[in-house]
Amino acid sequence: MNKFTEITPELLDLADLCKRNTVIDPELYAKYDVKRGLRDISGKGVLTGLTEICEILSYTIVDNDYVPCEGKLFYRGVDVEEIINGCMNEKRFGFEEVTYLLLFGNLPTKEKLDDFTRLLEQYRELPPSFVRDIIMKAPSKDMMNTLARSVLTLFSYDEKADDISIENVLRQSLLLIAVFPLLSVYGYQAYGHYYYGKSLVIHSPQVGLSTAENILYMLRPNMKYTELEAKILDVALVLHAEHGGGNNSTFTTHVVTSSGTDTYSTIAASIGSLKGPKHGGANIKVMQMFDDMKENIKDWKDEEEISAYLSDLLNKKAFDQSGLIYGMGHAVYSISDPRANVLKQYVKSLSEEKGLMEEFGLYEMVERLAPEIIGRERKMYKGVSANVDFYSGFVYHMLDLPKELYTPIFAIARISGWCAHRLEELNNAGKIIRPAYKSVSKHRSYVSIIDRE
Repeated sequence: MNKFTEITPELLDLADLCKRNTVIDPELYAKYDVKRGLRDISGKGVLTGLTEICEILSYTIVDNDYVPCEGKLFYRGVDVEEIINGCMNEKRFGFEEVTYLLLFGNLPTKEKLDDFTRLLEQYRELPPSFVRDIIMKAPSKDMMNTLARSVLTLFSYDEKADDISIENVLRQSLLLIAVFPLLSVYGYQAYGHYYYGKSLVIHSPQVGLSTAENILYMLRPNMKYTELEAKILDVALVLHAEHGGGNNSTFTTHVVTSSGTDTYSTIAASIGSLKGPKHGGANIKVMQMFDDMKENIKDWKDEEEISAYLSDLLNKKAFDQSGLIYGMGHAVYSISDPRANVLKQYVKSLSEEKGLMEEFGLYEMVERLAPEIIGRERKMYKGVSANVDFYSGFVYHMLDLPKELYTPIFAIARISGWCAHRLEELNNAGKIIRPAYKSVSKHRSYVSIIDRE
């Protein structure tokens, strides 16, 4: 057994000691009015900053009371649903346009968008031998770790890596936005080759293709994809590009940026946050939950059987015994997550193309039944609805994307929002972010080592 991964009896004893001495009485959080998770008892986030980049609307104020409403998402004041509808009606891809909007504050003219797209294409290449020397050496089984390592290594190739002027950080941002698809796809190809003996195929990105098209082009051995596949992946990228300064990974971007550190270290920290199953890794959990559901439910149209399974999930009797129905509920939205609503419109079309309407029907039924069951069995301060992760994993499944790339694709989209927030944080020269933690340990005297028990 590998000595670095073995859990020895000595380590178990130390872990037990650690567990016993890191427990804080839950009543103390209420006593000192600690906003755990930086949220109040109703789930509303503690105000820690201001931003012009994104707005999430989940309630209205009527007679000084907060009244939940259908969720809305605005990028620089523009409704994201209108952006997607506009791009679809004009038969354009939207991710590059949204990236421009997030970074620079306005929707681009056709000429400015063309210039911006060409600029991204110029940055869409890796340093010489980077694939061979970095990505193909010691490939990780987790693509988010591979992505973080690649980002940190790019620091060594940048002569101005520590320069945090707006001009230089913008250059670094455009580089990272451009190469994230390459780092993710190539990392997966190396993983598949070394872990499973798959053919190692490295396709260079093509000029003239959108980010969504290039992902599919580089990933698939035959480089083929349908227009609908590329358009729906583009919609997913648009919907994941940004979600306000308070989400965990973007708040991480603000926190780390406020320390004055470099762009590569900042983005690597944000990747580490997004990797977590409570954040960007949630869509994988949704897919795994549905895989388990399909194995254990005989009739996918039987409401009683599905309801019983969902109840078992909540009571820690099914799937991973976590007590969660993955893909349901959100820290901000209650009545609806606009991203889930938009994505669902295109999921049906893709389901029809792929011959998976029966599976789509199962998703729809779970989406309808889960809020009722959660509301019945749990004390809720707000409503529960499907979030974007509920359908995004199903979309990626229908696109034949490997599960290992689900969260990196989230990162490929969210890097645009991270970079916009990093630039905003730097441009407003705020203080280093340092919230308070209250110590609840008692003072005690030092004991000489010979007198300790």
